[in-house]
Amino acid sequence: MTSPPPPRHDPPPRALTMRGQRAAAGCAAVLLVSAGVLTLLVASAWTPLMDLDRGVVDALHRSAVADPGTTRASRILTDWVWDPWTVRLLLAAAVVVLWVRQDRVAALWVAGAGVLGAAVQQTLKALVDRRRPAFPDPVDTAHFTAFPSGHAMTAALGCGLLVWLVHRWSPSRVLLAAVAAAAAVSIVGVGLTRVYLGVHWPSDVLAGWLLGLAAAALAVYGAERRTASRSG
Repeated sequence: MTSPPPPRHDPPPRALTMRGQRAAAGCAAVLLVSAGVLTLLVASAWTPLMDLDRGVVDALHRSAVADPGTTRASRILTDWVWDPWTVRLLLAAAVVVLWVRQDRVAALWVAGAGVLGAAVQQTLKALVDRRRPAFPDPVDTAHFTAFPSGHAMTAALGCGLLVWLVHRWSPSRVLLAAVAAAAAVSIVGVGLTRVYLGVHWPSDVLAGWLLGLAAAALAVYGAERRTASRSG
């Protein structure tokens, strides 16, 4: 009679050093302060920022109208590849995998960051109540208020967390570099497409990036501190 195979033991997650944890906390603080300042400038309709937003959006709209091929590609990317629900599904899948692999700390922090990010986004949209750009010949449409960009915030939050999870669980530097590159392209790309299509102001996208990365950094710090305390 053959004996059952030995149980599988996954390697433990790779924790950040204390310096890495402090860096995550510092980044979160800087990003949150920057997002707060930007929110105040937008809410007060600071003229130099409003003029810059209008100038960039008008210039890109003229380009989008004149180049329907690039506009169509941008709509496919922003509506499908980089849609917030695509990113949320990836995070949900990551939470399930983490739970199965017994990394419950990371699973809870990832799930909590996703919920908190969505709540902050909707709260700011209601409080700032900023109108989206409007054109007589729009190339795309979007609903609800503009600030901050939900696409940009979700991409920054989700991609930032996914890069951290690959660092936490995979020993492959090649895989980590590939995921980090894809994350950077996605974060920047989704922001550019939203402005190019005329459904967001540049400051909406910048705020989304700042808030999303801040939420990711807070989740990383919280999970790593909790992991370190349990190990200790």
